[in-house]
Amino acid sequence: MSAHDRKEDEVRRMLGLSHPQVPPELAARAAAQGRGILRARRAVGAVVWVLLLSAVVAFWVWAAIEQPWSAPPRDP
Repeated sequence: MSAHDRKEDEVRRMLGLSHPQVPPELAARAAAQGRGILRARRAVGAVVWVLLLSAVVAFWVWAAIEQPWSAPPRDP
């Protein structure tokens, strides 16, 4: 018997078994957990965007004050 035949027999045996009973509240719990994960991801995304925006604003304020593109003053 080849490996392919053994795998096929194992799959057929698994498909022939009856399906296990699922708790009735499983779908509601899974949906609630999914909503919580989605809310957490959105919160993390919002924090990342706020940090990125504040970094850009801080850079622009620094650049406006320091003007790093202009030449330094000459000493006589």
